[in-house]
Amino acid sequence: MTSFRMLALTLLSVSSLSTSAVAQATSERSAAELMDAVMWNREPIGGPFALVDQNGARRTDVDFRGKLMLVYFGFTYCPDVCPTDLLQMALAVDQLGQAGQMVQPVFITVDPERDTPEHLKEYMSLFHPRFVGLSGDVHAIGGAAGAYRVYHKKVESDDRSDYTVDHSAFIYLMGRDGEYLGFFPPGTSAKQLADDIRPRLAAGR
Repeated sequence: MTSFRMLALTLLSVSSLSTSAVAQATSERSAAELMDAVMWNREPIGGPFALVDQNGARRTDVDFRGKLMLVYFGFTYCPDVCPTDLLQMALAVDQLGQAGQMVQPVFITVDPERDTPEHLKEYMSLFHPRFVGLSGDVHAIGGAAGAYRVYHKKVESDDRSDYTVDHSAFIYLMGRDGEYLGFFPPGTSAKQLADDIRPRLAAGR
């Protein structure tokens, strides 16, 4: 999944990420540093989380043991990259047929201020009935994002009347025991997702 072609796509496809936004980032770690950690497998990826799903139920990473997970961090007001990638994830699950029941697509918001469970419920219904959308308080979201080496930063408009969220946009593939298996860059097609996942399902890993 981490070919040089995909690497180039990733560098070109960070959602809403401009050079000026990166330069002004005040987070502890920069977008470039975190992207480097993921793309070159320099640091562990994944870990425990405790968040709230679109139905208001508390969910942890342990709830998804026994299935492969496709994990994506984004926000519902994202104009293009997020909905495109979420749609491809949903289509991939369907393309896997019955085996797709063993793949859990998960969306974790990086905009908990607006992405309440109620709002996530409406949003996730646009993609797939099996999608789990997760939100939580700022600290819980920050912990999950940190574990997956996700860059995210709230960026206000010039008149401060609105804001967007700059964020990295990898699709993470996690194993049945919660172990990290690899990533897909933004723009990965449903066919590519399904083709890479299918042999893992067949092999039971």
